[in-house]
Amino acid sequence: MTFIWVVLGLAVLVIGWGIVIYNRLVRLKTQVANGWSQIDVQLKRRYDLIPNLVESVKDYMSYEQETLRQVIEARNSAVKANAGGIPSHETIAAEGALSASLGRLFALSENYPNLKANETVQQLMEELSSTENKIGFARQFYNDSATTYNAAVLSFPDNMIASRYNFQQAELWRVAESERAAVEAAPKVNLR
Repeated sequence: MTFIWVVLGLAVLVIGWGIVIYNRLVRLKTQVANGWSQIDVQLKRRYDLIPNLVESVKDYMSYEQETLRQVIEARNSAVKANAGGIPSHETIAAEGALSASLGRLFALSENYPNLKANETVQQLMEELSSTENKIGFARQFYNDSATTYNAAVLSFPDNMIASRYNFQQAELWRVAESERAAVEAAPKVNLR
């Protein structure tokens, strides 16, 4: 009779342990989804601001129509890549290309004094810069959440429950190659 109670007690412990791990994985996965939602909200704001900015600067930057076209194309590609609502390699790459094209637009705008004096353009650029900062903070939160979740999915004994219930690793937000290229192509500053 004691043997049955011991076996029953062990079974309850194992089941309880599995439930605790499962609930922890669900909580971490939900936190990752929340992190992506925070990014998504800021990306939507950016998507909304870009056409207004391009429309406001196109008369001033008549010689930069190719850059403006690239910004709009990058924006449209990013919207399309993000349509699924979940982070993917394609989403991250498209957002990187959009960030790089916006960087070129901001850099070129420095060459147009009339553009810099326009209040509407300045306000839109400020809003877009603020949104870019918020996206950066949201990406950091997302990556922190995703890293914690991924560590749980890969760690023993959590990985046994994770594989049983199909918990997949979350995609980390990395700097896209287009953003790296834009940084490397930036003018070098000599402080001598």
